[in-house]
Amino acid sequence: MTEPLWAPWRMEYILGAKSSECFFCAYAKGTPNTFREQLVLVVKEHAHICLNRYPFAAAHIMVAPNRHVSDLSLLEDDEYVMLMDLLRLSAERLRKATRCEGLNIGFNLGKAAGAGVEEHLHGHLVPRWSGDHNFMPVIGDVRVMPDYLDQTWARLEPFFADIESSNVRNSSE
Repeated sequence: MTEPLWAPWRMEYILGAKSSECFFCAYAKGTPNTFREQLVLVVKEHAHICLNRYPFAAAHIMVAPNRHVSDLSLLEDDEYVMLMDLLRLSAERLRKATRCEGLNIGFNLGKAAGAGVEEHLHGHLVPRWSGDHNFMPVIGDVRVMPDYLDQTWARLEPFFADIESSNVRNSSE
């Protein structure tokens, strides 16, 4: 017998208005007063860090260039350096914030490689713990998230606060 797994917070997404703009591009243009709502942790001149709205595991974050490109080879040198620097800083802070036992870090380049948003390059950082996915995905085709996304953002944000956002506009603009 199949048991229902309730996820009422998904209805907001299902019924909500969908933007035609790439959400990574929108995040890059955000201001500090929109960061929590958009689940953005940091915006720098050429790249930004945000939570994944559809995480593989708790505290799954992404690092993306601000410019809308689909492949690492399309990045200018300064964009590549900042993207990789934020990836490294994110790994460091994610370890501290979550006390994870390991990390999966990677880029899915192209639909065949698993890219959900193949038009805008982004790297994933997924904290892992021994037994974190146990039998649920295998038997029940279910992922267990121990935290709401807003609570995850609030817990992670202090660990990223020292990475000053540099290209954000004045929130009164």
